[in-house]
Amino acid sequence: MGMSVPERRVVVVGGGAAGMMASIFAGKAGARVTLLERGEKLGKKVYITGKGRCNVTNDCTLDEFLREVARNPRFLYSALSFFSPQDMMQLLEDAGCPVVVQRGRRVFPATEKASDVTRTLARLMQQSGVEVRYGSRVQALMTETAEDGALHVTGVRLMDGTALPAERVILATGGLSCPLTGSTGDGYRLAESLGHTTTPRMGVLSAIETDCDWCGRLQGLALKNVTLTLKKGKKVLYSDLGEMLFTHFGISGPLTLTMSCHLPENLAEANVTLDLKPGLTAQQLDTRLQRELAEDSRRQLRNVLPHLLPASFAEIFPELCGVDGSKVCAQVTKEEREKLVSALKALPIPLKKLAPIEEAIVTRGGVNVREIDPATMESRKVSGLYFAGEVIDVDAHTGGYNLQIAWATGALAGQSAGEEEEIEAI
Repeated sequence: MGMSVPERRVVVVGGGAAGMMASIFAGKAGARVTLLERGEKLGKKVYITGKGRCNVTNDCTLDEFLREVARNPRFLYSALSFFSPQDMMQLLEDAGCPVVVQRGRRVFPATEKASDVTRTLARLMQQSGVEVRYGSRVQALMTETAEDGALHVTGVRLMDGTALPAERVILATGGLSCPLTGSTGDGYRLAESLGHTTTPRMGVLSAIETDCDWCGRLQGLALKNVTLTLKKGKKVLYSDLGEMLFTHFGISGPLTLTMSCHLPENLAEANVTLDLKPGLTAQQLDTRLQRELAEDSRRQLRNVLPHLLPASFAEIFPELCGVDGSKVCAQVTKEEREKLVSALKALPIPLKKLAPIEEAIVTRGGVNVREIDPATMESRKVSGLYFAGEVIDVDAHTGGYNLQIAWATGALAGQSAGEEEEIEAI
C-alpha cells in the first residue's frame, strides 16, 4: 500500500472571471476547492462586459495579443500559452455555450447573453466539485513561518472570525473599478499585509474629463473615422483611427477608452489632438475649403461648415479656431482659412482628469509582477499564495483582452495551486 496523500485544500478569494476559472482548474487538478465570494452572485463584472453581451476573448495569436497589453505584456506569456483565447473558445463550446467571432475578432457567446457564460462556468465549477460560499469577505490571510524563515500560507480568516485552513490560497479579488460588482481593493490590502508591493492604481479604459467647455456643448455627438493622438512632448504615446463620443463632462467612446491606457501619470504632460479629416492632407483640405467658400461666397461661414462637419460641431467650430462664424465666405482671409484647416487636422483637447476609478472598466496598477512567478502565478514572497486577474498589475486595450487575461491567469493559478507537490526522492 502506498502512503495516503494529504488532501490539498485550495481557497479561491473572489468569484469573478479569474476566480471562477481558477476554481475550475484547481478542482480538475484534484484539489478540494472552496470559492469565497463576498457578494450574492458570481461573475458580476462579467455581466456588464461588452454591454451585457460579454466580449469573452479575442480570437488572435499570442504575439498579436501581447501587442494589445498596455502594461507588463511579457509577464503574461506563460499564462496565455497555457490557456489561450482559442482554449477559452473551446472550453465554452465543449460545455455547450457556442461562441461567435465578430468584427475586431471579438468573441461573444452566440446568444449574446453574458449570463450564459457565467452559467456555463458555474456548471463547470460544480463538475469540478467546487464549494461556493457567498457573503464571505476575507479579513486576513493566515500564515506560518517555516524553520528556514520562509512564509507559508495556512488559510484565510473571514470578517466574521471564521478560520478556513488551506494549503493554497488564490487571490482573485479584482481591482478598484466597478465597485458595485464587489471589487473594492481587498486584494491589494491582503497582498500588502504579507509584504507584497503594489503599484499606484488608476482607472483605465476610462472616460476623460476635459478642461474646456465646448466638449460639453457637443454632448451626445459621436464621431466616426477620426484620429485621436496623444503626445508627451514630441513622443507619440498613442494614435488611432476610430470612433469617439462627446459627453457632458468631456470625451468617451472606444478611442478615448483605449487612449486612457497610455496617459502619462501627470495629465498636464498629455497633449491630445483630434484629426477630424484623417483621409485628407492639410493641402487637400485647404483646396476643398476654398472651393466650398467660393461656391457659397455670400453665405455665412458657419452655414457652409456643415459640408465638412456634423451640424452641431460646425456651429461652434469657427469660435474654437478664433474665427468669426458670422463672416461672409467671400471675406474669409487666407490666415483664417489656415486656422480652420489647422484645427480640422489637429484640434487640441485639453484634459482635466480621468473619470472616477469607480466608473472605469479596468484598474491599472496592482500587485507588482516582479513578485509573482509568471510560470505558476505563485507569490515569490509567500509560498502557497497565488494571484489571478485584475489584482495583478496588468491591463490591456478594449476588445476581450482583459477578460482573457483573467481566464488565463486564473487557469494557470488554479492548475498550479491544485496540483500535487512532487515529493523529492530522498
